[in-house]
Amino acid sequence: MTSTNTSATNTSKQQVALVAGANGVIGRNLIQHLQALGNWEIIGLSRRGGEPAPRTSYIAVDLLDKKDTAAKLSSLSNITHLFYTAYQDKPSWTELVAPNVTMLTNVVEATEAASAQLQHISLMQGYKVYGAHLGPFKTPAHESDAGHMPPEFNVDQQAYLEKAQQGKSWNWSAIRPSVVGGFALGNPMNLVMSIAVYATISKELGLPLRFPGKPGAYDKLLEMTDADLLAKATVWAADSAHAANQAFNINNGDLFRWSELWPEIARYFELETAPPLPMQLNTIMADKAALWQQVTAKYNLQPIPYNELSAWGFADFVFSWDYDMFADGSKARRAGFHEYVETKAMFFNLFDDLRRRKIIP
Repeated sequence: MTSTNTSATNTSKQQVALVAGANGVIGRNLIQHLQALGNWEIIGLSRRGGEPAPRTSYIAVDLLDKKDTAAKLSSLSNITHLFYTAYQDKPSWTELVAPNVTMLTNVVEATEAASAQLQHISLMQGYKVYGAHLGPFKTPAHESDAGHMPPEFNVDQQAYLEKAQQGKSWNWSAIRPSVVGGFALGNPMNLVMSIAVYATISKELGLPLRFPGKPGAYDKLLEMTDADLLAKATVWAADSAHAANQAFNINNGDLFRWSELWPEIARYFELETAPPLPMQLNTIMADKAALWQQVTAKYNLQPIPYNELSAWGFADFVFSWDYDMFADGSKARRAGFHEYVETKAMFFNLFDDLRRRKIIP
């Protein structure tokens, strides 16, 4: 993994970050980055809370509950930055709108009421803004691209922020990553974990590593966003005058095809490959809990419940993209953010991390 140093972020003054969605892939890595910077006090919000660490505390809160959110945040009078990375998963695009807009609204209103120090609200979005979840869309996508027919919660969230910011002293940014690569457990959008578990079970069964996606998805152009790079971009945008009240695509900076990367992943796990075969992982992996218990015992892995390891439906969604999936990240570079990560190295580093954590053998 390679990157350059970004110096635009203000690292001289003490700031207080409120991170909503603290236990997800994005929120967890954002907190780690803020901790490393050294000039942040951090408060993480999630349903489950979290383990306190130096300069870091957690609040267990139901962001869907307006009263609970207001009560739990009422004493936070020194928040300077709200980083919103929370997400409520639902079966359909329509059902996603109400809970996700409600959670954002509740935490923004509670933070505004509690803290007169608020300077910035960062909203985590994605390429759904461009209709990427609906089918083939214009690539590379640009932040200035035309909108599409609703429902789409990312769009509604940004519209809410734009309206709420009018006449206020704080500003906002909207960060738009591709598929995010990072570590988290029990997360509905963790592709790296899904691939690692799928490869481990394939190896245990003596099978080659087959690409399970749709015909046509194997050779399309894709990109990803490393969670550490995303964290750096999020903090940069929050503290950069050039980024105020704007949206930015954030990606690793390179493109790949599964047809080239998949054999490399297979080699990492010491597996052969075989021709792609369309399979719904959500279906074929559903009966593998007992097998995973055997793998856990055999290799002395952490005893993590199988249903918390991977959300197969998200992997199926990503592997169904039989069209190009990438956006132009040059707007952020023009504004001063110059980080880069090689996607292949990102995968291998994350697989190595899963091994160190004894999640996979």
